[in-house]
Amino acid sequence: MPNLADLLSRSAGEHPDRAAIKLDDSELSYAALEEAAARLAGLLRAKGVQPGDRVALMLPNVAYFPICYYGVLRLGAAVVPMNGLLKDREVAFHVGDSGARVLLAWHQFADAAREGAAQAGAECVLVEPGEFEALLEHCAPALVVTERSGDDTAVILYTSGTTGTPKGAEITHSNLLRNVEVTVNLFGFDEHAITLGALPLFHAFGQTCALNATVAVGGCLTLVPRFDGGKALEVLERDRVTVFEGVPTMYAAMLHHADAGERDISALEVCVSGGAAMPVELMRAFEQKFGCQILEGYGLSETSPVASFNRRDRERKPGSIGLPVDGVEMRIIDDDAHEVPQGDIGEVAIRGHNVMKGYWQLAAATAEAIDADGWFKTGDIAKVDEDGYFFIVDRKKDMVIRGGYNIYPREIEEVFYEHPDVHEAAVIGIPHEELGEEVAAAVALKPGADATSGELREFVKERVAAYKYPRHVWLVDELPKGPTGKILKREISPPVAAAIGED
Repeated sequence: MPNLADLLSRSAGEHPDRAAIKLDDSELSYAALEEAAARLAGLLRAKGVQPGDRVALMLPNVAYFPICYYGVLRLGAAVVPMNGLLKDREVAFHVGDSGARVLLAWHQFADAAREGAAQAGAECVLVEPGEFEALLEHCAPALVVTERSGDDTAVILYTSGTTGTPKGAEITHSNLLRNVEVTVNLFGFDEHAITLGALPLFHAFGQTCALNATVAVGGCLTLVPRFDGGKALEVLERDRVTVFEGVPTMYAAMLHHADAGERDISALEVCVSGGAAMPVELMRAFEQKFGCQILEGYGLSETSPVASFNRRDRERKPGSIGLPVDGVEMRIIDDDAHEVPQGDIGEVAIRGHNVMKGYWQLAAATAEAIDADGWFKTGDIAKVDEDGYFFIVDRKKDMVIRGGYNIYPREIEEVFYEHPDVHEAAVIGIPHEELGEEVAAAVALKPGADATSGELREFVKERVAAYKYPRHVWLVDELPKGPTGKILKREISPPVAAAIGED
């Protein structure tokens, strides 16, 4: 029966000596990656982890991520990937909600990881170079990949919603194996693929399209732990990278970098963009500068993630998210879930092999998102043209996309409300030249309260991941409201002097 970890075992059997993972001067062959994953599975088994249990990962883009990822899957457990920037209260929620028995965390994240795991009653195992290898050496490897049903959960991807509390999207082995197959075919991956691993591997885009798709064909994933335009250009040239996948802000950082004209990145065969809409002018400028073609697509954590893409062998429409991928249907619906006429605007609904099993232990939320016929309502507003190409025009949700990271205002607003001086708070996204959007907040204080905007900004900064907190905070007498008392975010705009800091 299928297990996502079979991707690694198969490639290790066919290409044992080929480099699977590269990080600057260090390389990990397929045979070494397979052995390390088997020992990691043995370590977890010795700690009592069983098939079906959850194990959380809090690791950056280093070789230990695939070791732990495939090790957890090999044992038949489910992976709960987490952003390394999360603070202890956020770690505690993810670990506690998923019921993860063990948290494997990078040593640099030790404080938040240990504290969060302790709050959730889970064991924290720190991953520190040298020490971790010594730990694995003493573990008996799990020699075989545990069989799983296609409908068994492989990964739980946490994604916030308008409720503010993150929900765990249960992605199955079949969801991911099929999405990897689609990705390989879409991008023309083969054993000669050298993929730049700049997308965070804890995210669905990086996992499916970079890690799993590259491992599936026996290619090489060359990692960049922290994205920097200059470093990315350096690695693209040094390793003769053939596949670059990124969010629009990454393309902008490379295009505008001082080294852009000096680097030879002619080995690039395909560039992929997702995570946020790519400005048409940015796409044209990048393609002209580097002589490559960018394929833009669309997906969500709940869709494993790939749902639609522009194709290499068909007309590419700038500004479009392309056509539904093989085996997936997409349509535009109204508020009553009826399909709207071609050209009209409505919500994107998706059905196919890529749609998640459901939200972890949230039956009501699952039923609200996926109807009886299997259509998943995305919350994104779009239209479709006469050729079947989809164009996103807006987001139904209030989500802010900052540098490719999804930020849900309600979650940040809840933190503001913890401050004793705050009466009301509204978090919005405002345009930012490099990041796409920046997080901003308008706050009304309680009568007699005297908190400053800077104090409020620092209060939130201490309690949420660094990419989430609002860089702009301003005080208002009251927030604009509609007839039902609902805050009207569309009527909120920052004053000119709203910038409290840009760090």
